[in-house]
Order: sequence, then C-alpha cells, then structure tokens
Amino acid sequence: MVGFIITGHGNFASGLLSSIELIIGKQEYVEAIDFEKEASVEDLTKKLENKIKEFESCEGIIFFTDLIGGSPFKCSALLSKEVEESRVISGTNLPMLLEVIMDRENKAVEDIKSAALSAGKDSIKCYSDELRAAKKSTVQNGI
Repeated sequence: MVGFIITGHGNFASGLLSSIELIIGKQEYVEAIDFEKEASVEDLTKKLENKIKEFESCEGIIFFTDLIGGSPFKCSALLSKEVEESRVISGTNLPMLLEVIMDRENKAVEDIKSAALSAGKDSIKCYSDELRAAKKSTVQNGI
C-alpha cells in the first residue's frame, strides 16, 4: 500500500484529514502534518522525516501539499528524493484525496499520482445554471 502524508500551512492538513475521517473513517497510512505559525522549517522537516520512517513498510509515499513553493512543499520535495517511490502534489483538495484513498489498493505510486491530479482538477466547479438544474432533479441529503 502507498502511504499518504498531507501537509500544509496552518491546520490545512489536519483539517483535510478530519474531513476524510468524518466521511470515510480512519485510514491506514494516511497522516497529516501541520506547519503551524510557531514552527520552523526544521521542525516541519523533522516531523516529515519521522512520518517517513513510520511508513517504511509502504510501497511508496505521496506527499499532498497545499501550495507549490511553500515550505511544506519544499520540505516534502527535498525529502522525497530519499524515498525511492514518492511524489509530491500541490494544490491538494478533499475530492482528490477521497478519490485516491478509496482506490489505492494494489496501485503504483505513478497511477495514484495521475488519478489524484485528474480528480483534483475535475472536482473544481462553479455553481452555475447547469448545476442548479441538476440539483433540482435529484434529492440531496449530503454526506
């Protein structure tokens, strides 16, 4: 199984993980590491290194980050060089994570990365007349 490390500024990572667990329950090898205001880049790097060690039995790791070029992205990118099968994805969103978490069994890192990028892009929508019409024709109870 491929491990997922979610990281980002503030409580971005723990917020996403909280939502994931509310919707689909606790998931094995899916962890959040927040980069909080008072933390240094060294603190973040150490937390990421420790999580990588915990994921040694995984077939690879994908780092999901909030924004390209930020400290969580840079630290993940540098550390990914030490993990043979790893990728770093920025612009992470909840639909992207849900899609790949529920369908990562027996999948390679590269296949999961491609699915994540596709799901992330496909999930970005604007509430429009087309969506309003679709909503009228179905009953929505939420998740």
